[in-house]
Formats: sequence, structure tokens, C-alpha cells
Amino acid sequence: MRAALLGCGRVAAHYRKMLLELDPVDGFEVTAVCDLDPDKAARMAQAFGCPGFTDAAAMLDAGLADVVLVLTPSGEHFAHARLALDKGVNVVCEKPVTMTPDEADALEALAVAKGLFCATVFQNRWNPALRVTKAAVDGGRLRTLVTANIRLQWCRLQDYYEDGWHGTWAMDGGVANQQAIHHLDALQWICGPVDAVCATAANRMNTLEAEDTLTAVLRFKSGALGTVEATTAARPKDFEASLSVLGEGGKIQVGGIALNKIDTWALVDATEADATMAAQCSIEVPNGYGLSHSLYLRDLVASVERGQAPGVAIASAMPTLRLVHALYASVETGAWVWLDDLPRSSRLGRR
Repeated sequence: MRAALLGCGRVAAHYRKMLLELDPVDGFEVTAVCDLDPDKAARMAQAFGCPGFTDAAAMLDAGLADVVLVLTPSGEHFAHARLALDKGVNVVCEKPVTMTPDEADALEALAVAKGLFCATVFQNRWNPALRVTKAAVDGGRLRTLVTANIRLQWCRLQDYYEDGWHGTWAMDGGVANQQAIHHLDALQWICGPVDAVCATAANRMNTLEAEDTLTAVLRFKSGALGTVEATTAARPKDFEASLSVLGEGGKIQVGGIALNKIDTWALVDATEADATMAAQCSIEVPNGYGLSHSLYLRDLVASVERGQAPGVAIASAMPTLRLVHALYASVETGAWVWLDDLPRSSRLGRR
């Protein structure tokens, strides 16, 4: 699979480290890169030994890629993905796939019309700790779910929000859409669907258009209740990114800095295998990106080889995008919001 990287910033640097140093992916090769900054493009091109571009259309027209990885600011994902699809190139967008559900629907329709795929990246779905948690919930081992919670306590200092796009409503959103979207995705992927939410938000340490702190109460379709605590106002470092699920059949908590460790695996019907689950499925990771991007890309390559849709196509990512909008809509209205009403934030993605 020949892949082009559109955007050579922080996320592209993570891909470079994963693919060239930590965990190369057989059958996947970066064959072109692009960034508006010629120095960034040149450095990334040198690292991968491929051509570098400063114009996205020119890179796509060069015919060097089967898929483009859109790694640009969130508010540019829709335009860049649409450009690639229009030019006949498959798309993988880093999260969020787009800023609004309408944009995501438009990309899906365009991809279908062109006979292409458009996917997004929720790499934590490939974390061993999350996969066994989902298997346990799907298999009924927790029986009736009682509560499910996520807690994100990360540190982003003010300079993080001084780049012109982070923290803005048009291009990014706050902690819910930029950082906690991964954990919201894990929550709904494992315990969803979500029925209704009631949220509130604030700026506690940072100055930005959107929020650095959001909390919420959730009601799931199953009847279970949940809570969200997410902040980038932790000081002086990242502390926690956890998911906790409690049910009639016991409790599972996944923690670490990137949902990478099993902190609690206590089940009523415990087996011999359960005693070693934490040791077998917990991994060490260097930062909040985790180490599952390579696993995601391997699955992408295998899916295409089998003629199947990618693991996180737009339809699979849409519940998370709608959950983010529901949380913001609740903040904006000061009231409970029901997901079946397809709520939209009045600010997120608005230009």
C-alpha cells in the first residue's frame, strides 16, 4: 500500500517514529509527503526517502499514492479528504474525521460514489487492554452494566493553544474534541450506544475559545449510567487516561497514560486465565499516542487485501462524532440532550 502523508507536524512525527524505528508495517510504504512549510516537508521526505511537496493537489496528481493520510489540523480534514477522494485516492483521516456529522456524511457519500474508502483513526481500539475489555462486555461477562466512566487528566500549557488553531471552535474544539475524543470513542465502542447526556465545561487554567475542562453525566441505551471527566488543566504533567466499567459480573478498569494498562480485572465468574489478564494485556507506552498506530495500519492493509472496509470507516466513527456534538450541545443549552435527536453544537466547526 503506497501512502502519502498530508501534513508533516506532530502526528506525522509519531508515524515516522513508529514506521521507521519502533514497529515497521509490512506492505505499507510512505511514498510521498506534503506540508505548506517546505522545511517540514523536506525533513519528512528525507526521513522516508520519498518526494516532498508543498501543494496537496500536486502531490495527489503525481499518482504516487493509493491512500492519503490526512494529518492536518482538524478543521482542514474535510477539505483535504474531499480533495483526495475527488482525485481518486483513498483517505485515512486522523481523528476527528471531520468537525461535523454533515461533513462526515458528505465524505462517505463521495467515497461510495468514487468506489473508494474514507476511514478515520481511533488507534486505541487496537490496544490489547481495550480489546479484551470489549470482548468481556460483548460476551456478557459483566452481565448487567451499572456504570461506565472515563477520566482524562492531561497537561497542556498555554503555548499549546498559541498556534492559531488549537482550541478554536472553527478548527479544533476543546478537550472533548481534541484529546478526550479517543476516550469517548472507547466508552461508546465498548458500552454504547449512548442515549442522553448532560454536560458542563469551563476554562480552568488555559485561555482558548473552547474548553480545557469538561464533565458530563451519561445515560446509555442499556440503562447504565456514566460519567466523563476530561481536562488539559492538569499540572505539571499528564496523569491519567482511564476507562472503568462496573457491572453485575464485576469490574474492569483500563488505565495508563493511553488506555494501555489493565488496572482492575475483577470478575465474579473468574477463570484461571483472568488471573493473568492484566499481565498479558498491559503494555508500556512512551506518550498519549500509544503504540497502536502500526496495528491499525496492519489491519488497514489486511482489510484492503481482503476487499473489506477498513476497521474504522466513517459509519463506525460516527457515533463518537455525534457524542462529541451532543456534549457540546448540552453545554450550550444547559440541558439534557438526547442522541436520537441528532444534536449539533452551535459552535464546533462553524466558520
